[in-house]
Amino acid sequence: MDTTTAERQRTLVIERTFDAPAHLVFSAWAKPEHLVRWFGPNDFTLPTCEQDFRVGGKYNFCMQAPDGTDHWVRGEYHEISEFDRLVFTWTRDDGQLTPWVDNIVTLMFEEQDGRTKMTLHQALFATEQFRNEHTGGWSECLERLTDFIKTQLN
Repeated sequence: MDTTTAERQRTLVIERTFDAPAHLVFSAWAKPEHLVRWFGPNDFTLPTCEQDFRVGGKYNFCMQAPDGTDHWVRGEYHEISEFDRLVFTWTRDDGQLTPWVDNIVTLMFEEQDGRTKMTLHQALFATEQFRNEHTGGWSECLERLTDFIKTQLN
């Protein structure tokens, strides 16, 4: 298997279109009071949501599963282009000494006719299995974001 194929298999790309302008979709990522309402897979809560939303600022989130299990993610914002692009590190250690995921998430927002196409790109996962686990989690998370934007931000 060539390097390009191997990297593609360990890269996550998800596209979603929201019935809202880019500034609303972007603001859902930029404010803790919004994040606690939708961030995480289905039926998860976000009891810890510490966010310093600026380039070089850090975040620390605890996604709590319905069974009470804590899933910690932390990182640093590398690029913030308002309503356009957001780049941050994504480190999952879940309380372990060594992170099991440590990579980069890039969100791109493209507005057209009052709707926003958001592309999530996350790479590079250590294994295809880790990518697949995040695919399910992000898909549920983005469905929750869709509902939040429809009911709370529009």
